[in-house]
Amino acid sequence: MQAEDNMEVPLLNNLNDTGDRARPKGKDVFKDQQKESESSMESPNLEFEYGDTDMLTAELSELYSYTEEPEFSLNRDYFDEDFRSHAKGRRWIQLTVEEQKAHVMRLLDALEVTDRDKRLKVARAILYLAQGVFDECDTEVDVLHWSRHNVFLLYDMGIFTALLELLSMEIDNNQACSSAVRKPAISLADSTELRVLLSIMYLMVETIRVQTEDERPEWIAAREAFKNELGSPLYNGEPFALLLFTMVTKFCSMNAPHFPMKKVLLLLWKTILPLVKQDSLDTYNERDPFKNDDARDEEEDPEDADSGIEGEVDPLDRDVIIQPPPPPPPLRPPTERVNFPKGLPWAPKVREKDIEHFLETSRNKFIGFTLGSDTETLVGLPRPIHESVKTLKQHKYVSIAEVQIKREEELQQCPLTLGEEEVEETQAEMLYLGMLPNLSQYVIALLKLLLAAAPTSKAKTDSINILADVLPEEMPITVLQSMKLGIDVNRHKEIIVKAISALLLLLLKHFKLNHIYQFEIISQHLVFANCIPLILKFFNQNIMSYISAKNSICVLDFPHCVVHEMPELTAESLEAGDSSQFCWRNLFSCINLLRILNKLTKWKHSRTMMLVVFKSAPILKRALKVKQAMMQLYVLKLLKIQTKYLGRQWRKSNMKTMSAIYQKVRHRLNDDWAYGNDIDARPWDFQAEECALRESIEKFNSRRYDKNKNSDYMPVDNCLQSVLGQRVDLPEDFHYSYEMWLEREVFSQPIQWEGLLQNQ
Repeated sequence: MQAEDNMEVPLLNNLNDTGDRARPKGKDVFKDQQKESESSMESPNLEFEYGDTDMLTAELSELYSYTEEPEFSLNRDYFDEDFRSHAKGRRWIQLTVEEQKAHVMRLLDALEVTDRDKRLKVARAILYLAQGVFDECDTEVDVLHWSRHNVFLLYDMGIFTALLELLSMEIDNNQACSSAVRKPAISLADSTELRVLLSIMYLMVETIRVQTEDERPEWIAAREAFKNELGSPLYNGEPFALLLFTMVTKFCSMNAPHFPMKKVLLLLWKTILPLVKQDSLDTYNERDPFKNDDARDEEEDPEDADSGIEGEVDPLDRDVIIQPPPPPPPLRPPTERVNFPKGLPWAPKVREKDIEHFLETSRNKFIGFTLGSDTETLVGLPRPIHESVKTLKQHKYVSIAEVQIKREEELQQCPLTLGEEEVEETQAEMLYLGMLPNLSQYVIALLKLLLAAAPTSKAKTDSINILADVLPEEMPITVLQSMKLGIDVNRHKEIIVKAISALLLLLLKHFKLNHIYQFEIISQHLVFANCIPLILKFFNQNIMSYISAKNSICVLDFPHCVVHEMPELTAESLEAGDSSQFCWRNLFSCINLLRILNKLTKWKHSRTMMLVVFKSAPILKRALKVKQAMMQLYVLKLLKIQTKYLGRQWRKSNMKTMSAIYQKVRHRLNDDWAYGNDIDARPWDFQAEECALRESIEKFNSRRYDKNKNSDYMPVDNCLQSVLGQRVDLPEDFHYSYEMWLEREVFSQPIQWEGLLQNQ
């Protein structure tokens, strides 16, 4: 039985079971793996371009479920109802900018009415503007043009701030929450107000975030102002993203089951995507000195330089993404010399710890004692060791994480000498500071949603319901309606997985750039919340089927559905889906989850052993069937770090995989991944390693964020007059009982002066 068919088994056992069943015993293991390798060669190469997001039209269409399609005309009707009385027969696109601003101001005033139904009508009219007044447009390009124009106009008129106040009111609406909790079945109608508000805000965030060729100077200024506004603690003393995180935790705690989680997650992801993009990210995105010119030319892409989770070289994880080799050049005349690159297309890196370990081993062997972390003294060592150390130092690479850890150790050891650390108030720093008190709750909530949306999960009675904003009030009664709803539900889950995977990767990447210990704390929360087995469970499926899934109905996608005549839907057209070779969002999600898994396990021995214990090798090996270079790279990385623990027989029977690792993954000069077998030499003490890391994280947080961190080092006032002259805050009723206090505490207490003098 597959793991997805047995959800009653706990998560960890689930993976162990599937691992055993996925890998037959005895000689059949190797035959099965050979068959998998041969069948993987039949899969086509996927022309997939990884990026921060998909195309703008795709990102906008995924905001709406197909069940919401009738609401487009409802938005238009509510807009026309008020607009006709002021426009005098003209259309919106015929008004001057000043006239448009005047109408937006009228809508803004109408948002402040107390009547809930009237507010909803006005909000729908504003949503129609943000959607691009599609009834006045002939093409999808026109819709996007007017949507962009209107969004910047709405932001300029202060609509976003007004929407934020309404959103806060809806979040705190206890009546709606209690009503939703009591309802046996929640549908689209229970979240109408929230869906309208979140849709407008998402359209504003996504449209303002994306840069286009026809940028106006005022739009560039508005983008920077909006970015600063989202990141600053203007909303109840905290950034806007924390309000959305609060919605996520409230939903997962079953206190607000009517919250439209897909829209919340999409808005949260897009809010953090321009928001946390610091200047330092681009600074560290320079060319890697450890790559040769050929690899640089192959990987550098000017569009990658300004992206948050784009396929850039992570400054803390600079492993080169090797694309498939180009086709061989045509035959040239014999007189022309052909130059072939020598060796691998990158140079290996060496850590300071690698040099220390090499010298420690050499000193023990040749002179019988060690010198600790001294990497300069080579007295008594033979000449070949000198040459080896020289080569190692030529390839030495010091990551920014190592610099930050060393600096933190110095600040911990010398708090008075080094003084107070100046912490730059970056967007990432403010976000971390706001998330820190409830970070574990946020992480657990996101993983709960990821588990509920995973295709390998089955519905349980006690699991959270993520379909509240996709199920209609009346369930389908025909086969065609059931097929449409089934596609909508699957699409809904895929979008949630996409948003969560991108959000977690963003947080990991940018907290790692801000400070390594900020990255480590969120990583540890993810590990403790079973993120590693959850991701492996996600990949324990037919991954090719997931990536090539056709859960979309092109004619119902926005903005196509609002500018074209709706054709009659048939069962054949629904089954056909689109003609693309793969589903962009699903391949995007898979790569994100693999990158998260890489970041959680890199240089962590205990977490690497978790991959071995959960029998991840056959699961990951099946993922190599997907012929996409970036995805294969991260799969090979995960296989590389555990090959030494899989045994000689596994390596012998998986030589194609070993060869691919050698060709595509960067290696260390003294890397023993291909032949080492130190299972007995290094005991697996998960608790000790994680506790030591946790201690370092807590020291960092205490030193940097604790208000009373230096109370033991504060100077003491020894002047009697100064101490007695200090103002002491007393309770208001103290003067009423002042005389009684003097009598009880002073006059009635005998003072033994001789005893005081003797003690001196």
